[in-house]
Amino acid sequence: MRLLRSTDLALRVLMRLAVAGDTTPTTRQVAADMDVPYTHAAKVVAELQHLGLVDARRGRGGGLALTEKGRTASVGAVVRVFEGEDDVVDCDGPTPCPLRSGCRLRGALRQAQEAFYAALDPVTVADIVTGPTGPLLLDISRGPQGW
Repeated sequence: MRLLRSTDLALRVLMRLAVAGDTTPTTRQVAADMDVPYTHAAKVVAELQHLGLVDARRGRGGGLALTEKGRTASVGAVVRVFEGEDDVVDCDGPTPCPLRSGCRLRGALRQAQEAFYAALDPVTVADIVTGPTGPLLLDISRGPQGW
């Protein structure tokens, strides 16, 4: 299964904020750290804020912070929100599959998708930033010149 770019970015933003400590990086800084366009990061941050996983403050002294809900959030739950609950294949789309009335593939793919989510459900954001990931994220956020 391949994750959408927005899902991948959402997880990376959460991970980056999980190691931020007392600092509150801006969306622009996080986008630069993750080497993604600011506009993409801003959309993802807005959704994470809507979900209550990130606190975003504007203006001087503002920035992003991970909420307690964000720290303990299930990776599986985050992936479900960003990926959606749709089937892996669209058998009923604009050109419906002629096999849909007797095909077992759709059910098998749905079962595999649920197994994928089930494997991610017990994993929290805090779990995925333990060593060696956390220190690596801190190095990335300091940038090449140590800013």
